[in-house]
Parts: sequence; structure tokens; C-alpha cells
Amino acid sequence: MAFTETSIPTTAPERPRKKGRGKVVITCAVTGSIHTPTMSPHLPITPDEIAEQAVAAAEAGASILHLHARDPETGRPTPDPDVFMRFLPRIKQQTDAVVNITTGGGQGMTVEDRMQAALRAQPEMCSLNMGSMNFALHPLAERYSDWKHDWEKPFLEGSKDFIFRNTFGDIERILKDLGEGCGTRFEFECYDVGHLYTLAHFVDKGLVKPPFFLQFIFGILGGIGPDPDNLTHMKSVADKLFGEDYRFSVLGGGRHQMGLATMGAVMGGNVRVGLEDNLSLGKGVLAPDNAAQVRHVRGLLEALSLEVATPAEAREMLALKGADAVAF
Repeated sequence: MAFTETSIPTTAPERPRKKGRGKVVITCAVTGSIHTPTMSPHLPITPDEIAEQAVAAAEAGASILHLHARDPETGRPTPDPDVFMRFLPRIKQQTDAVVNITTGGGQGMTVEDRMQAALRAQPEMCSLNMGSMNFALHPLAERYSDWKHDWEKPFLEGSKDFIFRNTFGDIERILKDLGEGCGTRFEFECYDVGHLYTLAHFVDKGLVKPPFFLQFIFGILGGIGPDPDNLTHMKSVADKLFGEDYRFSVLGGGRHQMGLATMGAVMGGNVRVGLEDNLSLGKGVLAPDNAAQVRHVRGLLEALSLEVATPAEAREMLALKGADAVAF
């Protein structure tokens, strides 16, 4: 084809304008159900420790606090709502942060167990895992020889035969009982690409309304690996499925925490840190508390000229019901 003067465009084609990026929401996952007391003396165990570290994380810049509970004597994960109620009111009184309660619970808990605390507390947010999967922690048991508690090593080794159950029926039940029943919105935890399509199924059924808050999780043995290419792929699939109706956050397990969080933030996402996901602050250095990780990731974000969202801004971005509408 021969080009003539009239066939050469004199101006660039007009492209659709993208929405300006918002501020970055920092979620702090304070204790979780993966790590055990032997692994770090800084892992919060008692209600006092969980409350104190949650408040400090909020003061450091976390606008969402993702919370599990532990047996105060042994440190073993517990679904007991009475234990949750020993720290939830304190956190609400001392911070303006959004409280996000787990429905993932921990190994060995039934779905009924995992929903107990959230049903009593009726929080603004809950986590919701978007598929059943192998959730393998057993390699961690090989790293330690002296254990603080008898339950720790069998708990970790038992994950070799553990399937983390999140069936379509389970997900629908949580969406109806907590979402429709309590006005709670969700952090949709996606450990693999198929989990995005599961969420799309519930969107098509009308059980989930935008805006959606997706947590891309990398580095759990049994889920998608912590490769940068996987983050770009998850983002691409989410764009295709949900368009502009969603916001995403990035969780990198272990040593991948800060690198993937930074990459996700540059891509327009939000970030999650905390001792649930990673016990370190750098190679060979245990994080002294959750707030240290929040301060570190906040410094990375600010060095990139990204602004951190306040709790009020996070509530607006995610269409939450507000702290005055919870039951604690």
C-alpha cells in the first residue's frame, strides 16, 4: 500500500481517558492463623496484644485492620466470638480504622465456626475466600526443632492433608448471612485466577454488588506463585471481568510482601501487610510489631509520590456502612 499525504494522520487518535487513581488503602493483617508462637516472639497472641498492635498499626497508617483471634494461653487460632469481643471494642474505641473480621478462620474449623465472630460483631468488612484449595503450611515445620507448645508442629504438619474448604454453597451462605443479613462488605481473597471467575459467577447471580474489593494473594503453597507476571495476569483478568467496578489489593506471602505490594501500588492497587502474612521486616530481621511493617510500606508508597488513604476515605472508596452500624 502506498502512503499519500492524506493517508498519514496529522494528529494522534483520541484515547478514552482513564479515571485518576485514588489514594492507596493499607490493610494490616494483625495475627492470622498461619504462623505459630515459636516463629516470632512478636506475634500478637492475647487480646491485649492484638488490640495494642492493631491500634499501633492504625496510628502508623493502616486504614483497614484484618483480624483473627487466638487462644490467649496457647496461641492456637480460635473462632470463639467471646475472645474476639475482648479486643474488638477496644480497637473501635481507640481508632477510626475499618475492622475486617476473618471468615477464613484456621485449619480444622468448620464454616459454622468461621462465621461465629462475624455474625455476632456484624463488622463493616469480612474476608471471603473465593475457592477451596490445598493450603499447605507443612514445610514450615521443618524449620524449627524446639516448640513453645505441643500443638504447633502437628498443626503445621497436618496441613499436608488439609483442604481449605470454600465451596460455592459456603460462599453463597456467607454472602447472604453476612452480606445481606448484616450489611457487611467483603475483601474477596483470590489465591488463583479461577477464584476471579468464581466471584464473577456470584456477580452474575446478583449476590455481589460493586464496588468489589479484591485481594490478590501470592505465595501460599497450593495457590498462585509470587511471580510478577502472575500479578499482571490477575490484574488483566480482573479488568476483563469487572471493568471499573473493582479495586484490588496485593498480598505477597513471606519475603515477597514488600516487593509485590510496591508493584501493585504502582499498578494502581492497594496493599496489605502484617504479621499474618510475613514475620520479617527484611532478610533475617523479625518485624518488632505490625506497625513497623505499616510504616515501612507507607514509606515506600510516599517515596513513589502515592498518598495513603484515611479510614474515612477507605470507607467511601469501598461503600462501607460505617463504624456506627456494627454490633461491638
